[in-house]
Amino acid sequence: MVSRRRWLPHPWLSLLLLIIWQLLVNQLSLGSLLLGLLLALLIPQLTRLFWPNPPTLYRPGVLAGFMLRVLGDIVIANFQVARMVLGPNARLRPAFVVYPLELRDEFAISVLANTISLTPGTVSADISDDHRSLLIHGLDVPDAQELIDVIKQRYEKPLMEIFECSRT
Repeated sequence: MVSRRRWLPHPWLSLLLLIIWQLLVNQLSLGSLLLGLLLALLIPQLTRLFWPNPPTLYRPGVLAGFMLRVLGDIVIANFQVARMVLGPNARLRPAFVVYPLELRDEFAISVLANTISLTPGTVSADISDDHRSLLIHGLDVPDAQELIDVIKQRYEKPLMEIFECSRT
């Protein structure tokens, strides 16, 4: 176990890096695969000091579903934001919303904040000093509680299932 952790300190990160590399190269050849494997081994090695308490992936199947949901939400939100921006600006209702966090793990909170910022039309602007709430800016927020409920169900609840460190 020690030797595996030594060579693969973050196996899921290594796998993700290899997949991303192959997608960027856009071809499957021996050379690109070997370079992708080299990067997938070296980058986690070089960054392991920045991960003093790496998160434990509790349910990888839920993670895959979460990633597909986020990708779908990004595509849909792009069309919605384009329609709002190209339409009359009088219909926009921008607002800051204080989002109460159930997550307590810093890594999981970071994933949630980044997920919110990746989705067009919303941005995570700040986190409270006690890490109990996020300040979110929405481009069109007719109902703040509805935005909170959507984020809680679509993003925060799955993250609580994905990472064991977020469980209470």
